[in-house]
Amino acid sequence: MFRKTLFSLLIGGLFLVLEAGNSQNVFAQALMSGGTIDNIVVEGTQRIEPESVRSYMEVNPGDTFDPVLLNRSLKSIFATGLFADVSLKRQGGDLIVVVVENPIINRIAFEGNQRLDDEILAAETSLRERVVFTRTKAQADAQKLLELYRRSGRFAATVEPKVIQLPQNRVDLVFEVVEGDRSYVTTVNFIGNREFSDGKLQGVVSTSETVFWNFLTDSDTYDPDRLTFDRELLRRFYLKEGYADFEVQSVIAELTSSRESFVVTFTINEGERYKFGVVDVESALKDFDPTTVEDQILPEENEWYNADLIDKTVDNLTDAVGDLGYAFVDVRPVPEKDTESKVIDLVFSISEGSKVYVERIDIEGNSRTLDKVIRREFRLVEGDAFNSSKLRRSRSRIQRLGFFQSVNVNNEPGSTPDRTVIKVDVEEQSTGELTFGAGFSSSSGPLGSIGIRERNLLGKGQDLRFNVALAGSGSEADISFTEPYFLDKEIAAGFDIFRITREEDSLAFDEKKTGAALRIGYDLSEELRQVLRYRFEHIEIENIDSDAAALVKEQEGTSIKSAISSTLTYDKLDSRISPTDGYLLTLENELAGLGGDVQHLKVTLGGTNYYSFTEDLILKTRAEVGNIIGLDEDTRIVDRFFLGGDKLRGFKSGGVGPRDQGSDDALGGKHFYNGSVELTFPLGLPEEFGVKGRVFSDFGATWNIDGNDSGVDDSSNPRVSFGTGLTWSSPFGPLAMDLGFAALKEDYDETEIFSFSFGTSF
Repeated sequence: MFRKTLFSLLIGGLFLVLEAGNSQNVFAQALMSGGTIDNIVVEGTQRIEPESVRSYMEVNPGDTFDPVLLNRSLKSIFATGLFADVSLKRQGGDLIVVVVENPIINRIAFEGNQRLDDEILAAETSLRERVVFTRTKAQADAQKLLELYRRSGRFAATVEPKVIQLPQNRVDLVFEVVEGDRSYVTTVNFIGNREFSDGKLQGVVSTSETVFWNFLTDSDTYDPDRLTFDRELLRRFYLKEGYADFEVQSVIAELTSSRESFVVTFTINEGERYKFGVVDVESALKDFDPTTVEDQILPEENEWYNADLIDKTVDNLTDAVGDLGYAFVDVRPVPEKDTESKVIDLVFSISEGSKVYVERIDIEGNSRTLDKVIRREFRLVEGDAFNSSKLRRSRSRIQRLGFFQSVNVNNEPGSTPDRTVIKVDVEEQSTGELTFGAGFSSSSGPLGSIGIRERNLLGKGQDLRFNVALAGSGSEADISFTEPYFLDKEIAAGFDIFRITREEDSLAFDEKKTGAALRIGYDLSEELRQVLRYRFEHIEIENIDSDAAALVKEQEGTSIKSAISSTLTYDKLDSRISPTDGYLLTLENELAGLGGDVQHLKVTLGGTNYYSFTEDLILKTRAEVGNIIGLDEDTRIVDRFFLGGDKLRGFKSGGVGPRDQGSDDALGGKHFYNGSVELTFPLGLPEEFGVKGRVFSDFGATWNIDGNDSGVDDSSNPRVSFGTGLTWSSPFGPLAMDLGFAALKEDYDETEIFSFSFGTSF
């Protein structure tokens, strides 16, 4: 019995030695005969109360000296992370706990970092000022910083935590950083590609080979996360091109012998190319005829297989069926692949989804923007039947606000199986803008501008803007305010105050406008919007050339214009910023004569259509017509239509239309039509250059004036031009250049071959 007891004491003491440093006293006392703990005395504490230390222990006064429980107590105290060292010893019936507290961090600093700011590095670390320092956490934070540098392509970086001891058990923690050089990708290889060249696939992936011009981008820096994204880009590309069996077998990044760069190799299996076979739609919904939505099906029989068309069709069918009143819809594409004939038959199966209702909508991440600004963009509210198409529209509407860098909208299970919780996670971005502009235009001369704008005033979604623009041909200043939800209704209301001057060479006079406008806008449907506007202007016509036409001299003086207008916009574009598909229709009517000196009715109708043959090959067509008639008076030159410049390239601004034979002054026309066909295409340069070419043909005419038109050249014959140009989204601002040639014109028209504009914001 004595031997067994002695053996147990030896084993217990051995555990203490192995699992807690400096425990020899406990081991020695474990060899003694048992006894009862009279008191537990804590020594060495400075900031921490002794009672807190005792609370972590598994023994109390009155318990026996049990080596197992003492071992657990020692481990429990160490696990708090508050102490650098802990030891236990016995003095008679007292258990003495001696602790050495971990220091408190006084300051955290970073040295040697130039590429990454202190704020970026600090966001990665878990340690903070005025928290307990441990070497384990410091090493873990150093490893996080090292990973951050590796994600930015700097694999030679080193991060070393240094500790500076201070009085009162405090330390300064300094992370010494050696950033090293970036690790570039010198070569991107593809193995297994038969149908597409390496050059074509290099244009698909986001990782690029390092070349001298890549100072504009970091796409040639090695990034493992980017390679993961490239796998998905390749998969989407091949599925879009008809290769339904495509797979990326491996992606290997090999560090060169110099350890300064990488060679990336994609091994792929293209598989066979398939075509669509029979494409059909079937429905299990009660009282629903699937033929009513057949026009929403994009894939066509005998066309090459395209996974993008399938995804878009699923969205189209979900929206179309949902709009017909079926709230719970599940649309699934069911493919049937024939590997021998290389054909994929496709059936879009529409069935009734599970009945789910919106329990609540939770919004996170909006520290500045008010909740209601986001909620009012939702097409769903609590208690509604869940509808995925309305959820997509809601996300799109929130994204279009322009207040957020990212918008994630997901639904999660609610408190019961028939309830769902919509989670909205947004990341806010700066909505205040201070812009300065400079540039030159061949039609307007030198350009300069300054603007101040807040698009989310006080987090309420209000838009306040002030702009001043100066050019060789005039100037413009305006103040604008918009409340997007006036009186908490889906009505945008606002006002404008402006001052405009024009001193264009195409006009034989100077024009000054000072005025204000009130406007309201509202959606008639998801695509159709109407804006109503009242505009009041004080107009001055002065500095008329001495040799100007009599019709021009009649315009001299001041006048008051009081007008209301209506603008209807039907928007089916895929993007408001960079459209590649869809169309936009506008109808604008202006009635002047609600008081003032000017009375006319002006109508303009226009449309623009985009069609993308490929992602980079985009056809744009545009057409516009307009008419102005005087109401019991002649129309004025400044209210008529002028054509040329950007709308009719190859002709000067105001170079087309009625013109006085004696003075050669442009008089403007009461009627006009105008249009263009333009094809934008890549030039074979790297995408990061932002350079695209275009070919175009413009046409149009403006004609007819009021009053005595003798001595006036006037014709409604079409003018036609054609040409080519390019656009460059340069780091210094957008640049556009065009060469336009007048193919059909009248002898009195004024032409120009070259036009360009350049501007920047800084």
